[in-house]
Amino acid sequence: MIALQMIGGLLLLVAGAEALVRGASRLALGLGISPLVVGLTVVAFGTSAPELAVSVQSAWAGEAELALGNVVGSNIFNVLVILGLSALLIPLAVTQQLVRFDVPLMIGISLLLWWLAADGSLSRAEGALLFAGILAYTGWGVITSRRESATVREEYQREFGNAPGRHARMLVDLALVGLGLGLLVGGSSALVAGATALARLLEWSELVIGLTIVAAGTSLPELTTSIVASVRGERDIAVGNVVGSNIFNILAVLGAAALVAPAGMAVAPAALRFDLPVMIAVALVCLPVFWTGGRIARAEGAVFLLFYLSYLLYMILHLTGHPARHVFDAGMLWLVLPLTALGIGASIWQAMMARSRKG
Repeated sequence: MIALQMIGGLLLLVAGAEALVRGASRLALGLGISPLVVGLTVVAFGTSAPELAVSVQSAWAGEAELALGNVVGSNIFNVLVILGLSALLIPLAVTQQLVRFDVPLMIGISLLLWWLAADGSLSRAEGALLFAGILAYTGWGVITSRRESATVREEYQREFGNAPGRHARMLVDLALVGLGLGLLVGGSSALVAGATALARLLEWSELVIGLTIVAAGTSLPELTTSIVASVRGERDIAVGNVVGSNIFNILAVLGAAALVAPAGMAVAPAALRFDLPVMIAVALVCLPVFWTGGRIARAEGAVFLLFYLSYLLYMILHLTGHPARHVFDAGMLWLVLPLTALGIGASIWQAMMARSRKG
């Protein structure tokens, strides 16, 4: 019964996100907003609507660990799994704006979240600060989108430019938006209730359920969007969707969740000690990977997936109290992390040498 409730909730969330994105995109395009702006705002944020619905519903119900775990787990899943799978299909192009502005912003707000949560909670004032950030980011994105290259504009035009006229089908699009919102509300309620019941049944913390099952489920729209975009050759959309969604998750989703929580959001010590640092590390790895060669290669995508499997294995070993967790901890500390740093350093060195030869 719990599994059916969670699966039903996830299906409603995915369907709701799809209806919301399609309806809102057509409305925006019909009002004369450029496809690029629609892609950077409506689509990137619309695919994060399940995270928003689930985290706000969880915070409102007093399930703060589930709300936080959903965001942190989704951000880790987005980079390691979605970009990993997309890059395995076809190497992904990375625009200079992502390297110069969006990825450093993602790193900065990840560090900001860790700092705000260091006292063990996110207050309503801190939630308001985060939410104000998404308003500023959206405004900045609309302004800077006018300077995007013709190639990027063409990709977004192909994907989102087939909109009806200003008035044609407007009622249908409004109905799609309303349907999407309704499905998101219903799906989030079912998923939160099912996840809470599963946590009690398995005797796992709501944080762990949020970091794994709920995070992967609410990231399905981003997964679908990025993989379809990479298969179609729209590789800027595939990467931009993930980075934009991660920024939205921290600023808008956690900001709104902290605002509606009855007494602010409590942050579990385990999240401060491990999961938030992992999210920050994943964001940090994006910068050198994206910068070297202006793309994400298949080998780098495979490494991303390997890291996510290692992250899941770490949580499973610690949840079950398996003796191998101590060996795993030592391996992560003395083998995986140094090799990762060495690989990133080698990529940066090769990129610098290549650029110096061109110069």
